[in-house]
Amino acid sequence: MLAFLIRRITQSTVVLMVMSVLVFVGVFYIGNPIDILIAPDATPAEYARAVHDLGLDKPLWEQYFIFLDGAIHGNFGNSFVYNEPALEIILKRLPATLELAFVAMFMAVFIGIPLGMIAGIQHDNWIGRNIMRFSILGFSLPTFWVGLMLIIIFSVYFNILPSGGRGETVDVFGIPLSFLTWDGLRHLLLPAANLALFKTSLAIRLSRAGVQENLQMDYVKFAKAKGLSKTRIIGLHVMKNIMIPVVTVLGMELGNLIAFAVVTETIFSWPGMGKLVIDSIGVLDRPIIVAYLLITVTMFIIINLIVDILYSILDPRVRLGDVR
Repeated sequence: MLAFLIRRITQSTVVLMVMSVLVFVGVFYIGNPIDILIAPDATPAEYARAVHDLGLDKPLWEQYFIFLDGAIHGNFGNSFVYNEPALEIILKRLPATLELAFVAMFMAVFIGIPLGMIAGIQHDNWIGRNIMRFSILGFSLPTFWVGLMLIIIFSVYFNILPSGGRGETVDVFGIPLSFLTWDGLRHLLLPAANLALFKTSLAIRLSRAGVQENLQMDYVKFAKAKGLSKTRIIGLHVMKNIMIPVVTVLGMELGNLIAFAVVTETIFSWPGMGKLVIDSIGVLDRPIIVAYLLITVTMFIIINLIVDILYSILDPRVRLGDVR
């Protein structure tokens, strides 16, 4: 266990360092934020002062090491646009993104797994076939198009759900949450459903494949010979075995939900990190962009570690020391 943690921390540190260099250099060569932030009629003296104030008059390598020294101490620099610490701005938006991602994953798990199990059991009739058709649509339809269709149907035509914003929130230990209020829940439903569609389809296909595979196993035949009911066999034995790959894949996909909620947040004006970074890219707000990507990579690493630990709990044959 200790060797596994040390190896994972070492790998994570290397990944963070490489990512920070790539992002920092990439943003540097995309363009000059001063050209966007300063007025077109600014004098050369005002231009030079703005460059100096933002620290952009130093060589790239020096700017990077100043950033790296601050990042080690939890300081990613001040936003060029908001003139506030980049980390504080991102952390203010983090709860909204995490809430959206977790609700979307909750929907994907509690809709996708039961539907997948039904499709696996009823694979030779119209129920199973229609469930699989739905999963194919979930994989095929682009997120931005689905989001627009949801807005048109539920907000424009029927006018039963709001098309954007976060709605009313309730602070729990200082963290604003939407799903605890009726207005917030109404604002949350459409973006969460849009974000959950692909993951729901993935959960359906994983569960269906797992059920079909496990129903052919000897332990199922033995359970039938013992006289156990089909409901008990499916609900207890088969479900326990299919959850191992499902938890592994969906755990990895949770990081993707957090990182790639950008499109959904933009379409539904959801005030999370994704919308923030899109706005920051438009004005080349380097501290926000770099801090966002490093925080996202860190969350990926933490989620992967938790998935590895859960995998070992679900399957005692797995030992963390053997995970590569």
